[in-house]
Amino acid sequence: MTASAAKIGIWAVLALSACQTVPMPENPSTTDLSAEIVRPREPGPPQGPEGACWEADITPAIIETVTEQVQVTAEERDDTGTVITPATFRTDTRQRIAREREVVYFRTPCPEELTVEFVGSLQRALKARGIYDGPLTGQIDLATSEAIRRFQAERGLDSPRLSLGATRELGLSTVPLDQL
Repeated sequence: MTASAAKIGIWAVLALSACQTVPMPENPSTTDLSAEIVRPREPGPPQGPEGACWEADITPAIIETVTEQVQVTAEERDDTGTVITPATFRTDTRQRIAREREVVYFRTPCPEELTVEFVGSLQRALKARGIYDGPLTGQIDLATSEAIRRFQAERGLDSPRLSLGATRELGLSTVPLDQL
């Protein structure tokens, strides 16, 4: 075999290997952060686990205004069925609570973990996902809180307060082995 034939053979192998389809990695699934919400039976944050920090969030009440027409007097008809006096109605409007106000709790990074470096990494992680477009300040300001809300709301937790589950999905906090 000549050197030029060997080169052609190598090029053919390389060209054919480039034609093979490589499976694309799947996008990681998003975490259902609503599963982290705790609705305690007693006031105050849940007890445990040891060293856990909890954040409260208020789900506001939903109040509906209901308007209906109520008949005051019935219509009157003569013997032939012709309406002599039409019915009269009044409008009643009232409000009712469709959903009560509720205080819910979820795990969150403890205050000592929310360092300038951690919050800067949080801002970079949110920026990389196209959710945060503010400056990298290392402070949880209004823009950062709104970005946290947008990230978490897509995952079932509509809160501007950072949850532990969100930090884990963003790669900013460790995940216990039993949760992998």
